[in-house]
Amino acid sequence: MDTKVNEQKLLEIFIWTDDFVKSYDRLFLPAPGGQRRRRPGLTTSEMMTLLIFYHYSGYKCFEYYYQRCVLKDLCDHFPQAPSYNRFVQLIPRCMNLMYLMGQIRGRLAQATGFYFVDSKKLPVCDNRRIHSHKVFKDVAKRGKTSTGWFFGLKIHLIINNIGEIVNFVITAGNVMDNAKGVLDQLFRFIQGKCFGDKGYISKYFEHYYRQGIHLVTRIRKNMKNRPMDWCDKMMLFKRGVIESVNDILMTVFDIDHTRHRSPINAVTHMLGAVLAYSFYDSKPSVFNPAFLNMP
Repeated sequence: MDTKVNEQKLLEIFIWTDDFVKSYDRLFLPAPGGQRRRRPGLTTSEMMTLLIFYHYSGYKCFEYYYQRCVLKDLCDHFPQAPSYNRFVQLIPRCMNLMYLMGQIRGRLAQATGFYFVDSKKLPVCDNRRIHSHKVFKDVAKRGKTSTGWFFGLKIHLIINNIGEIVNFVITAGNVMDNAKGVLDQLFRFIQGKCFGDKGYISKYFEHYYRQGIHLVTRIRKNMKNRPMDWCDKMMLFKRGVIESVNDILMTVFDIDHTRHRSPINAVTHMLGAVLAYSFYDSKPSVFNPAFLNMP
């Protein structure tokens, strides 16, 4: 990626992040008399910016990114950047704010009325090292997807038809896609039609339908066939757009790898990938059939 383009993206991310952090500080001022902390060389918005921008840097190792890019190439932008070890110690301070920022950016996505839902596995180690793995011992669980068994977490996504992430939930790997608690969180702020695979067939269909959410899936072999609206059938064929989003999160923004040393830092890294995608300029999209103005 061109250096000039990198600097433009860095500036875009920082402006949005800094405005968000300042708005948060105005609404939620710290209580007086709290425990004093040593003030880092970077502000919270600068740390969040570096965590998000890592996914645009082209580096696949955060240590190399910080030592070669932040401390050298970006030293004019962040002259007070601490050492790598100190920065890693500060990462947990950003996790809650990055999650909140991701949720707010999801609320700002366009309400198109057409959505796609899917989950993506986030393995934390190779299957051969499950029994010796200790970092995520009390957090990750074994789960199964269409590609086989894994040990780790899951990210559940809802996107609109223009590729914007509307909502997301991170769970353990053994949580089912159609679990009511997961669907309740994903569907909290949307209304319209939501298209998913067979894993989202749920006994709560009528419950969500009364809330204004029409969940559309393919049927299983042991289910009776029913006529389907042509628009719904066409959009089901376009459900692969969310697979494209998952592929971008994995290949471009490196959301999953098996080198984490801390669960908190790992989740922060995943949130950084989701936020980096929200700033991505080339999101995959499909045509909105509502523009045809047909029944």
